[in-house]
Amino acid sequence: MGNVRPAEKRDVSRIAEIFVFNYRLNFYPFFKNDPFYFGELNVLDTAAEFAADLSGFYVYDDGIVKGFISVIGDELNKLHVDPQFQSQGIGAELLAYATDELGVTWLWALEQNVRGQAFYRRHGFELTGEKLIEDEWVPLLKMALGKDK
Repeated sequence: MGNVRPAEKRDVSRIAEIFVFNYRLNFYPFFKNDPFYFGELNVLDTAAEFAADLSGFYVYDDGIVKGFISVIGDELNKLHVDPQFQSQGIGAELLAYATDELGVTWLWALEQNVRGQAFYRRHGFELTGEKLIEDEWVPLLKMALGKDK
């Protein structure tokens, strides 16, 4: 876990870039909301939002920031890896840092994000049966660390 560190102001543009491109790649196919995904959601505004408060943000940095997590209490709020660097163990290292070092025990996963749910299951998280509708139309499923983790 030597590549994970607290985020700094210099990381904000990279964090925003990773966030925006992941949202477009992974969530646009489900929601097809052009005005949001290609207008309202943009790197400049997202960077400004994240820059206001980086507490709870950690980056995977091996010379290049390749992914990040955001943690609120014991909740994993965000985990994103640049699509160019996925399937290289970066997400696993970020998640291990979140659980082992920061005490994360649960998260919300987009109901349609089967790939993301499978990733979390491989790392000890299980569906709890709880469901939340965010913003009146976004279905989220709660996942929590299993007893074996």
